Amino acid sequence: MGDVQRQRPYVPARTLDTEFPLIDSDPHFRRVLRYARREDYAVGAATAAAGPGLMLLWERIAPSYVGKGGFAPIMRLAGVIGITAGFLQFYSRSIFRFYGFSENQREREMDMREMVDKVKRNEPLYGKSTLSPYMQGVASRNSRYAGVWLHIIPWFNFVNHEQHGVDTAKYYQQAERELEAERTKAL
Repeated sequence: MGDVQRQRPYVPARTLDTEFPLIDSDPHFRRVLRYARREDYAVGAATAAAGPGLMLLWERIAPSYVGKGGFAPIMRLAGVIGITAGFLQFYSRSIFRFYGFSENQREREMDMREMVDKVKRNEPLYGKSTLSPYMQGVASRNSRYAGVWLHIIPWFNFVNHEQHGVDTAKYYQQAERELEAERTKAL
């Protein structure tokens, strides 16, 4: 009885029925930033500028008469809130493409290229981790689809793990096709 090891159950990633294909149900923070589009930056910047911009507009329309030192702290607070809101808007637009909630053709191509290149270099698809497999599973379960609730509690994935809710066989098959094409081209 002492030799029997307890097997922990594997909790598979839930798949959602979306209009576009799932790329990753738990993308790493850096990957979400890397895959962002120009429009995401523009929307994030506009959101960030909206708070301080509206404060300036309201001050012109209906002056508060707080005096020389009263308006600056309000603008700093509006700036911090605006920057936070802008970043969260930028991040959520990018991560929703990973989930398949919005059009993601560009991101699917980038994902395929990145993963196939990793397969060709014989690297782990989702990076190396120093955590035990159990802790990687805990991290994955805690941050899977966390971008949906970003407006409630900002929760990001900073852990490399193998639980991303997609079949990775497609990357290996594409790498085999490309390597075979390279071999036949060389002959």
